[in-house]
Amino acid sequence: MHKAITAFNELVEGNRRFADGKPLSTNLSIEERRAQLVESQAPSAIILGCSDSRAPAEILFDQGLGDLFVIRVAGNIVAPSGIGSIEYAVEALGVRLIVVLGHSSCGAVRATVDELKVPRENRSPNLESIVRRISPSVQPLLDADISDDPAKIVEHAVRANIRSSVRDLKAGSPIVERWIEEDNLCVVGAEYSLETGIVEFFDRVPGAIK
Repeated sequence: MHKAITAFNELVEGNRRFADGKPLSTNLSIEERRAQLVESQAPSAIILGCSDSRAPAEILFDQGLGDLFVIRVAGNIVAPSGIGSIEYAVEALGVRLIVVLGHSSCGAVRATVDELKVPRENRSPNLESIVRRISPSVQPLLDADISDDPAKIVEHAVRANIRSSVRDLKAGSPIVERWIEEDNLCVVGAEYSLETGIVEFFDRVPGAIK
């Protein structure tokens, strides 16, 4: 659990520096850091994030080369290739913290809302696979009291989709399940605000910064 606590604290503190506009400078040159990483890597956390160009995890958390193991896919969905990458980082690299990182105004979520309202013919099967994974988080909202407020639907759907991805990840991999059961792996959800620069964590690692 110690590794997860340390990693979580580093992410919280790094995002605080980013949001405040005070990222840390490093005494290591890029060349020196590259040389250190040639033979091995030891990232502190796995980030399953969205491909959106406005949400690069290393920058949002003020981390450097070799600090994070990042998987990015539109809508931060849980798919087989992503699970395989996460399993590798957990088993081979010893990472003990996974963060599912969504963000405000997510285009993939918005596209899913639009698709469920007015289905498009001739949608690419590849894009359809993303919509299909996000739609269970969106559909209930279209039947709720906020159904006439598109912005509110997207806002709630982004959060629901993050939580859904956390659940899917916890239940979709025997390796992840085993490490969670052994109390050595933590999986948390978080949302990055494009407007404020702040990452809000939905879950906390026991013993980490409050």
